[in-house]
Amino acid sequence: MDLLNTLVDKGLRRELPTRDEALAVLATSDDDVLDVVAAAGKVRRHWFGRRVKLNYLVNLKSGLCPEDCSYCSQRLGSKADILKYTWLKPDQASQAAAAGLAGGAKRVCLVASGRGPTDRDVDRVSDTIKAIKDRHENVEVCACLGLLSDGQAERLREAGADAYNHNLNTSEGTYGDITTTHTYADRVDTVQKAHAAGLSACSGLIAGMGESDEDLVDVVYSLRELDPDSVPVNFLIPFEGTPLAKEWNLTPQRCLRILAMVRFVCPDVEVRIAGGREVHLRTMQPLALNLANSIFLGDYLTSEGQAGKADLDMIADAGFEVEGAGEVTLPEHRVTAGAGCGAHAEAGCGSHADAGCGSHEGGGCGSHEGGGVCGSVKVQAEQEQPAEARTDLVAVRRRGAGTDLAPNA
Repeated sequence: MDLLNTLVDKGLRRELPTRDEALAVLATSDDDVLDVVAAAGKVRRHWFGRRVKLNYLVNLKSGLCPEDCSYCSQRLGSKADILKYTWLKPDQASQAAAAGLAGGAKRVCLVASGRGPTDRDVDRVSDTIKAIKDRHENVEVCACLGLLSDGQAERLREAGADAYNHNLNTSEGTYGDITTTHTYADRVDTVQKAHAAGLSACSGLIAGMGESDEDLVDVVYSLRELDPDSVPVNFLIPFEGTPLAKEWNLTPQRCLRILAMVRFVCPDVEVRIAGGREVHLRTMQPLALNLANSIFLGDYLTSEGQAGKADLDMIADAGFEVEGAGEVTLPEHRVTAGAGCGAHAEAGCGSHADAGCGSHEGGGCGSHEGGGVCGSVKVQAEQEQPAEARTDLVAVRRRGAGTDLAPNA
């Protein structure tokens, strides 16, 4: 397929595809999905080999969030029967993190529900980071605490945080349909604050909320412009008791197409399969390792994942290897750039005049005339069938952080 050959060539050069090309990936048929995976896999292996980075979540504070994000089981008004607890003490969080690190994780993600941290909360998290790093010197620590105020990213960096996560989640055009208590611009501002403080920015999306292909492309192009080092791709877990409980819009094939599109648009960043992979990819999870170079090990914030050992077996059986603590995740040009791809004139995605997100006159990513696709495209609406609701695969987390039971790692 000419389209895929073109996208592989662009991915190896870190050149931005046109919007039409990105849309065409999402519009490919199920018959072509293995071809799409094989093509995007060439780009993934070029930049990341066969390494898989393992990340481990620790939910420092669960539930009771004042924000109204429709996808979230911790949201204001959620009737989901999730664990609810206030801040873990530093030693509790450190013990929870140790389980994931023993299972092979090299990054610990410290997450807390809420709009954003108070200065006292930043102190709490700083103490937790110190407790973890005192026990595990080489671990990467990523904080995910919501919207940041001025100076908070710098304080987290000084405390030893390596990265900060704040997802865009969906396109700017549809953001108000998903959340009303803060804005898309608020999220962009927090990612920029993390960048400016010298933290490795981590920002991604949630697929399966009823968005269009255009929305998916919009948010991924916005992410490329923000230039995070890692892009988590979440697949909506439709929790009973949340507004999106009936949104079962994903098939395993569509999830693979979405991951492939993200890889083509963001060829040299850490693409992470995040929440929902067990629910929506199911037995096709190993194929997704050809597209993403990073996954979460074990459980998520409020839902259970598959057993940590099953994750490790899946990686080995698929011919991949767990990335070691001493290995550098990102390609050299992103590491030497300091602030990620595109940080200087020769370093990356969109830094050159002809390929950047919105760098050409007219402003749109790939919106210039003549940027069409090579190859035929079928209308996506004719191909996709609504996914069967697999509520049996949505298991509320009852172990690990905030409980007396051993974590899954």
